[in-house]
Amino acid sequence: MQRKIQLIGLAAVAALWLLLTVIAWFGPKADISETERRPLAQMPALSRETLLNGTFMEDFESYTLDQFPLRDAFRRLKASVHYHLLGQKDNNGIYIADGYAAELAYPLDTESVDHALGVFRSVYDRYLKNTGSTIYTTVIPDKGCYLAEENGYLRMDHDALFQKVKKSMVYATYVDITDCLQTNSYYRTDTHWRQEALLPVAQRLSAAMGLTAPKQEDYTKVAIDRPFYGVYYGQAALPMEPDTVYLLQNDALSDCRVYSYEQNAYTEVYNMDKLTSKDLYDVYLSGAESLLRIENPNANTDRELIVFRDSYASSLIPLLVGDYQTVTLIDLRYLHASRLDRFVDFHGQDVLFIHSALVLNKKLI
Repeated sequence: MQRKIQLIGLAAVAALWLLLTVIAWFGPKADISETERRPLAQMPALSRETLLNGTFMEDFESYTLDQFPLRDAFRRLKASVHYHLLGQKDNNGIYIADGYAAELAYPLDTESVDHALGVFRSVYDRYLKNTGSTIYTTVIPDKGCYLAEENGYLRMDHDALFQKVKKSMVYATYVDITDCLQTNSYYRTDTHWRQEALLPVAQRLSAAMGLTAPKQEDYTKVAIDRPFYGVYYGQAALPMEPDTVYLLQNDALSDCRVYSYEQNAYTEVYNMDKLTSKDLYDVYLSGAESLLRIENPNANTDRELIVFRDSYASSLIPLLVGDYQTVTLIDLRYLHASRLDRFVDFHGQDVLFIHSALVLNKKLI
């Protein structure tokens, strides 16, 4: 009887292995992972050269891992085992605490920060130094600044980061926004901050830059009727309730036009064409764009602003446009600093350098 049970078990395992093999070889192949928001490896080309140099087997291993049947289900199972059975505190570098998913951003990568600061300095020396521009800078803390330590996780030394930026960017006024934020200023499933929580940040920057401060009553808060599963939802591979994306709208923002240098076309501050995007955060200023220009026909002054930024600024800058005729947004991750004068006339505009701690810490600039 024992022998029979063993044989049945072996047959079941063999049948399962055969089924998964058939599906892996002949089943449909996915181009991207919706949950991880990344392209999936495809079947590599087989040739004498790739066999001899070993690249075929390396690429084939990546292909089989990415195209494995029921991959997302197995990822969720693995994450549950790590968290709940083995007691591990993170999965794929993502942890969940107080209902918020966050990245283990540790330690502070001083080499990466120095590189970014070097790029900023070259921009200042080449384009801003003799223009009479008034320059400001700030660093956006990541979610872990407010969540990590109290839940037993390591985080980067934010104070050291802020001091490093202040010491290097002596040509700019540093505006500290750390106390304007808290854990619930960020999405639970995503890295970004929530626009509806950013008025304290916008007010702090407005006070420093001599702008008319935005007020809650200036806006109508409108929810997007689609659940938002942020980037950490897929990386953590654990069940979480989706976030809701809100837009702070008013007539002045509706009258603004946004010119995309990449698309050579105008769109709106809140691009509703992005409602079908894999990342719902793309509704803010159309997502990842190297160079944008916001034109405000109802500006309170004739001032202009240039913003060197990353994706966090996409939801913040709409709250700062009131006093500016034009706001030019530059993302140095996608547009090399040496090419800026092909597109931008630097002539004494206000300038804001605003980047997230995560971007500065990852050698992305």
